[in-house]
Amino acid sequence: MLILVCLMINAVGFCQDWNTDFDTAKKQATAANKNILLVFSGPEWCENCTKLDELVWASPEFRAEAEKSWVLLRADFHQKKGMPEPFDVNDIKVILAEKFNRDGFFPFIVLLDKYGRKLNKVGYENLDTAQEYVSMFRRLSNN
Repeated sequence: MLILVCLMINAVGFCQDWNTDFDTAKKQATAANKNILLVFSGPEWCENCTKLDELVWASPEFRAEAEKSWVLLRADFHQKKGMPEPFDVNDIKVILAEKFNRDGFFPFIVLLDKYGRKLNKVGYENLDTAQEYVSMFRRLSNN
């Protein structure tokens, strides 16, 4: 059963070591000397988030580059901003949003250094291939 669940989750790209804990991501990034790619997503209500799940995060191109270059951190918001979702102000995704995504953009990608300091950011871009996104994320690392 666990294998089946992982296979279903893998279809949207989550079996590739997406962290949901900021401290864990920073520890991994420091140990591996990698930057952190933080993704703010609204998988149930954000159409462009779903597009990125299917086109980018699940792609072999992204997975290969992420393995080499980034520690992955994901903050999923299951209800749209302004909707009555009970939330805990101590929830790490809320803390991350307060620090890195105060305007509540979705999807929103923030590149952090291994210590968790913001290096660069980008919103949704209507690109055609996973490779174009990977190239864009690489450019974020070089600016």
